[in-house]
Amino acid sequence: MKSIAPYGSWPSPLTAARVAAGALRLDHIQLDGDDVYWVEGRASEGGRYVIVKRAASGALTDVTLPPFNVRTRVHEYGGAAFTVDRGTVYFSNFADQRIYCQATGESPQPVTAAGCFYADFRVDRTRDRLISVREDHAQPGLPTEALAKVGEPVNAIVAIERRSSGTEGPPFWHEVILAGGADFYSDPIVSPDGASLAWIQWHHPNMPWDGSELCVARFNPDGTLGEAGIIAGGPAESIFQPEWSPDGNLYFVSDRSGWWNLYRLPSFAKATEGKAPSVEIVHAMAAEFGKPQWTFSMVSYAFVSADRLAATYTRDGRWHLALIDTHTLAFTPVELPVQPLESIHANGEVIFFIGGSATTATAITWLTLADRSIEVLRSASAEQIDPAWISVPEAVTFTAAGRDVHAFYYPPTNPDVAAPAGERPPLLVLTHGGPTGATLDVLDSKIQFWTSRGFAVLDVNYSGSTGYGRAYRERLNGQWGIADVDDVVGGARAMVAAGKADPARLIIRGGSAGGYTTLAALTFHQTFKAGASYYGISDLEVLQQDTHKFESHYNESLIGPYPAAREVYVQRSPIHFTERLSCPIILFQGLDDKVVPPNQSQMMAEAVRRKGLKVKYVTFEGEQHGFRKAENIIRALEEELAFYRDVFGI
Repeated sequence: MKSIAPYGSWPSPLTAARVAAGALRLDHIQLDGDDVYWVEGRASEGGRYVIVKRAASGALTDVTLPPFNVRTRVHEYGGAAFTVDRGTVYFSNFADQRIYCQATGESPQPVTAAGCFYADFRVDRTRDRLISVREDHAQPGLPTEALAKVGEPVNAIVAIERRSSGTEGPPFWHEVILAGGADFYSDPIVSPDGASLAWIQWHHPNMPWDGSELCVARFNPDGTLGEAGIIAGGPAESIFQPEWSPDGNLYFVSDRSGWWNLYRLPSFAKATEGKAPSVEIVHAMAAEFGKPQWTFSMVSYAFVSADRLAATYTRDGRWHLALIDTHTLAFTPVELPVQPLESIHANGEVIFFIGGSATTATAITWLTLADRSIEVLRSASAEQIDPAWISVPEAVTFTAAGRDVHAFYYPPTNPDVAAPAGERPPLLVLTHGGPTGATLDVLDSKIQFWTSRGFAVLDVNYSGSTGYGRAYRERLNGQWGIADVDDVVGGARAMVAAGKADPARLIIRGGSAGGYTTLAALTFHQTFKAGASYYGISDLEVLQQDTHKFESHYNESLIGPYPAAREVYVQRSPIHFTERLSCPIILFQGLDDKVVPPNQSQMMAEAVRRKGLKVKYVTFEGEQHGFRKAENIIRALEEELAFYRDVFGI
């Protein structure tokens, strides 16, 4: 028989330490023959990112040992920080941002000098060299740290070649620019015959999900590129993941229809002979085969053979897998017990991806197509949560400001405790980052930390979120701080109306852009009674003046051009309207954050304190945009829980 205790006070075995212990970040699967590689971000090692190899025998090995930390700072968000070819690994080391080359059984050797950041590596076997996106922060006469004060870093696609010194000394590495002039580059990929290079590029003021271009050029005999042609894309069309098929056709994802769907350019050779390319859609549907390219080398499809590809897509907030015949274009859904979330790769009839479900943690997953069997190679969680403690989310749609908005509702769940009859639970409304991002109904131990203690959770895909088509994504254009706030307020009210939340204990929490939505909702509405901002934005004008290149024009679409729309920036900044605040706030901030600098949280904490409201400001030395160290994850969760229990007398 269950004991009776108020919501929010329930005892739970899912401690903050247990959440942190299972906080592996799995990313960037790579295949090398029958060996599988991936990156693990380990909170237990201070947030160090490690390349892990699973040999064909099944043995797991850490490829990169301390002090190496496999992360890149290109665009600040990084991604695709390594590649592997015939046993040799190339990776970016976080401390110095240099590329290192590590042959099997040998120590890593530096390939590049300091001053530049590198990401999205591809091996050009035809010319025995590495191709990479480079972000150049060096400038003659100025230290790297000062460059941002005089201009932006310069992005390009480069080839990094091993050359002979001409003496008895060791060979040296030399860089050649292959493509330059655009503001940003991603996804350089060499054709199977080694004759051509495809890539994505885009220009200010666009983000890659606003508008980008798919370019192709042929290699000259000396390894440089000839004149590039733009195959698809433009200022109002977003391109995602160009990929060459084994027989040399160029595939890519485009949202030209209003949805990120899969397209291809057959007979590529004819297209480069001066004939107009004929792009055709592979499969049209109201679903998304792409994602917002916050990080490099996101992949949603892979070729099983020249005749078949495996594609992942999201519809109604859930990810699915399908097989597509490249000749007939027949589309065959594959039912799986998990969602194929990201990083899909194929080795013949075996598919690898990072997958998860509402009841299982994300994992490096092996799918055998012949019998649809699944094997977990590595789980993000050291131990699985007992199913009796798992709150299974319910997909909900509610109306806010006349719009349909999507979310996932997690009810309080505890097999040992029930609440007194008639009591409603406190509700945490979660606001994801981005704001061009999305939340998924996949097991998240941080959410279960709350639900197992008697809190309900509403995880909102507010206007501007991805996964619901371009029109839903563009709802936030010019409306950041308005539409997203209306949506989270509307979600809280909808849960109250449905009897799923206590109106006197509504809480909102979010990080980064979600932290801004949190602070704006607390400032400009009286719906919520407490809130938590993780490295959130309080002053949009300061953010505009103190951000990095990748996002330096992002606010132009979300808010308006600066300084022409300066008054809009001011009117939507919580820091200028703290007199409207009426509830307690806790703020968390990494002191090394370059995306949302610490002054954003510091200013808000001081303003709230001056108003006489309950406020707590928690900082973490050595943390950037997001907390990666186990001790900091633990402290943040425990501080937040104690804060709410104190505010509501739980």
